[in-house]
Amino acid sequence: MTYCVAVLVDEGITFCSDSRTSAGADQINTYTKMFRFGMDGNRQYVILSAGNLATTQAVIDRLAKDIANSADINLNTVADLHEAADYIGALSVEQQNKTGGTATFESSFIVGGQVHGSPPQLVLIYPQGNHISASDLTPFLQIGESKYGKPILDRIINSKTDLHTVALCSLVSMDSTMRSNLTVGPPIDIQIYRANSLMPGEYYHLESESEYLKNINRVWNERMVESFAGLPPLDSSLAVNR
Repeated sequence: MTYCVAVLVDEGITFCSDSRTSAGADQINTYTKMFRFGMDGNRQYVILSAGNLATTQAVIDRLAKDIANSADINLNTVADLHEAADYIGALSVEQQNKTGGTATFESSFIVGGQVHGSPPQLVLIYPQGNHISASDLTPFLQIGESKYGKPILDRIINSKTDLHTVALCSLVSMDSTMRSNLTVGPPIDIQIYRANSLMPGEYYHLESESEYLKNINRVWNERMVESFAGLPPLDSSLAVNR
């Protein structure tokens, strides 16, 4: 399984993804689900993926080849993130159809970044090739095992949240997901893109042995237990007869 989350705020965009593709008693495979493309000073893209690994790899490989071969349409020629999303969506559908066109081969993508002359943008591309955009009301987008990590994002994130707080919130969201679903796991990749920099930005790679990752899990769990213990007890006077 997979969990990926990206957040668009005034200061820029953060991206967070796990690397586990399968888990069982005797097999754990890891592949990165974060891919970066760009021309420094002109455009930057970060792509997160979830779904069929073969479809994902074929799409990413095609993106790289189209740039290398100077294809008429590639990530270096599109006008903005929405054109990039249409292009990636079409490649995804093409690859799915090539391998059978069933749900088994579906993949979803989150694409974020900025093209010179346009603001930073963040979009989610569905397996059918269409896409939606993040906004002030919906500043974060998720793919994969999204339900466990959503509550913390809903409570903390808004358009004014600073990027490092957003990145930390995304990491806690990832920790909550890993705790509830063992098919999501490290290494964890985090990318921070600062608006209008048109440069790659800060990148973090956290292995399962990372002391920082362990501390996040420990401290967050302790604070959750403390917060729960501080809640007002259920008042028996609220009980009603049935």
